[in-house]
Amino acid sequence: MQLEAERRGTNAFRVRRAQIILASAQGLSPKPIAQLVGCAVQTVRNVIHALQVQGLGCVPKQSTRPKSVAPILDAANCERLQHILHQSPRTYGQPTGVWTLGLAAEVCYAQGVTERLMSHETIRRALQRLRTNWKRAKHWITSPDPHYARKKKWRDRLMAMALGHPDWVLGFQDEVWWSRLAQPNLHTWSDTKPLRLLQNEPDRSDPEPKAVACYGLLRADTQDMLLRFVDERPVSAVTTQFLAWLTDRLAAEGKTALLLVWDNASWHISQAVWAWLKAHNRRVKQEGGCRVVVCRLPTKSPWLNRIEPKWVHGKRAIAEPDRKLGVDELKHRICAYYDCELLDPIAQ
Repeated sequence: MQLEAERRGTNAFRVRRAQIILASAQGLSPKPIAQLVGCAVQTVRNVIHALQVQGLGCVPKQSTRPKSVAPILDAANCERLQHILHQSPRTYGQPTGVWTLGLAAEVCYAQGVTERLMSHETIRRALQRLRTNWKRAKHWITSPDPHYARKKKWRDRLMAMALGHPDWVLGFQDEVWWSRLAQPNLHTWSDTKPLRLLQNEPDRSDPEPKAVACYGLLRADTQDMLLRFVDERPVSAVTTQFLAWLTDRLAAEGKTALLLVWDNASWHISQAVWAWLKAHNRRVKQEGGCRVVVCRLPTKSPWLNRIEPKWVHGKRAIAEPDRKLGVDELKHRICAYYDCELLDPIAQ
């Protein structure tokens, strides 16, 4: 009985397709054909399209069994995809340093890995076969600060407020140590050799320090970097001197407020620094100048400070792989990279 029912269904399928083809040959449009045969208009369009592609071979009912299709990325191409993703997109002339599924598809097509542009799903399945699961950092990194949402909202509010006040400056501030030694060569992916970090040892007979400390401010309005080097290390007394230099410089430009975004370093939250800020803002209110509005970032959230990537790219640009830089040469390279003025270091 089941075979007989299937046979009747197959015959009905052939009869209906034959009727659609005959009606189409008579010049009828899909809508009248659908009303005549008693089916959907899209079914008529599908039959006409199949006739154009397959000819009369579309009349018999085709098998509905799932077909096994060879993936567009075989094992060799998957290895090439993995090799591409182990490098920065900038290596292939892309304007960004972050991989996305669409960007990976474009680069694979441009590099000849595939004959056509792949979809995002194809790339995702290929990475799944490679057991590679990566997510953009902003989707999974978190902060242990219980007030993360409130503090981030305050930072975003300051950023929006700065856009509506041309006499205000939004600044991202941070400190960094610049090593005179070459940066270690890290290989994230290693199939044959184990991961190894080589530590560079300084020459003990060298009188110059092995690293130089630096204060920096990234201006959101001009994207300029304002740098001041430190003789020893960042402390509260040096921080207040740096802030005084910043406010004097901005006041000379006619700015009335510095919206300062920084982290929770000990020399940022110390009593001496906060006492200086209160006294400075009180003096500005009476005499005029550039006041300081501080935004403290959540604990352990460097991704909210826009100056952090600036430090990373700067260290990669000035590093010398085969020799140690002198202190003066190091400072000149840093200032040349950020296109800023080399001033005398701040003394404690």
